[in-house]
Amino acid sequence: MQGKTLKFDPEYAKWREPFKDQLHVPYFESIPEFREFSDRLTNIALANIPPEPRIIRTKYTCVSHDGAEIEITRFATAEQMAASKTLQPAVLFFHGGGMVIGSVDLFAPAITTLSITSGVQYFAVDYRLAPEHPDPTPVEDCYAGLEWVSTHGAELGVDPSRLAVMGESAGGGLAAGTALLARDRVLDPPLKKQILVYPMLDDRSINASSADALAEFVFFPLYMSKVCWESYVGKDKAGKDEADVSPYAAPGRAKSLEGLPPTYIDVGGLDLFRDECAMYAARLAAANVEVEFHLFPGLPHGFERATEVHGTKMAIEGRMRWVKDL
Repeated sequence: MQGKTLKFDPEYAKWREPFKDQLHVPYFESIPEFREFSDRLTNIALANIPPEPRIIRTKYTCVSHDGAEIEITRFATAEQMAASKTLQPAVLFFHGGGMVIGSVDLFAPAITTLSITSGVQYFAVDYRLAPEHPDPTPVEDCYAGLEWVSTHGAELGVDPSRLAVMGESAGGGLAAGTALLARDRVLDPPLKKQILVYPMLDDRSINASSADALAEFVFFPLYMSKVCWESYVGKDKAGKDEADVSPYAAPGRAKSLEGLPPTYIDVGGLDLFRDECAMYAARLAAANVEVEFHLFPGLPHGFERATEVHGTKMAIEGRMRWVKDL
């Protein structure tokens, strides 16, 4: 029997050498402790992104499923905001953080970069977090944001027939869940695309047989994934095959993927979400949905922070190509 061949991409291994001890999430007793750690780490990770004065942030509010107001931040140039007579495409963006951490303000430098790089405006939804707001609130907040932008297209100068949902990690799972809701609630016009960056798609992945082999490489460890899923869908449901977990919360559980919009997915070969992403891409293809899927060998969760690595450049080019083609 041959030994395992998993290893870091050589370029990535060289990049991570100075940060070794900082690239693993330690054990936390509580979600507040995890949030404090994550906010600090994210601020450090995004600190080197230069400011982009061409992108203006404008805040709006919309009403979610339970009557609560949620905030939507628009990332756009002055020219995009002034071009109300020429309808333009837009991306609805949902940040990562395991459904339990993060905010639009925290991820604003990265979202700004996406907008200026693609030349497309972004609307980022500040969805409420578990465990204070478990399923269905986060994905319903995201859908409310999508519906609001779609129905206010004329006043925003946005073409509702050229909307995409996009997110990374938990945000990618929320984007996939939002796309399922848009299909099932017959959003009109329908979504044009979904762009899923190493999405968190299936609570049953906390039982994945590949977890042990990936343990030494992952940034986001299995125990933390378990805590996040339990916070989101409930301890009595998370990871149980027979549990009544909504496919909008865990899109990997959806019985049918037919009728979903064209989909881009990428994930690293050393990511805990690798198998569920590959399975979702295969199921999309089997449902005759246009899909582009990339599995980047030797790269873990959040690999795009290593900007000069070849795999990162390929991933960013692929994501931006899909956005630019809206």
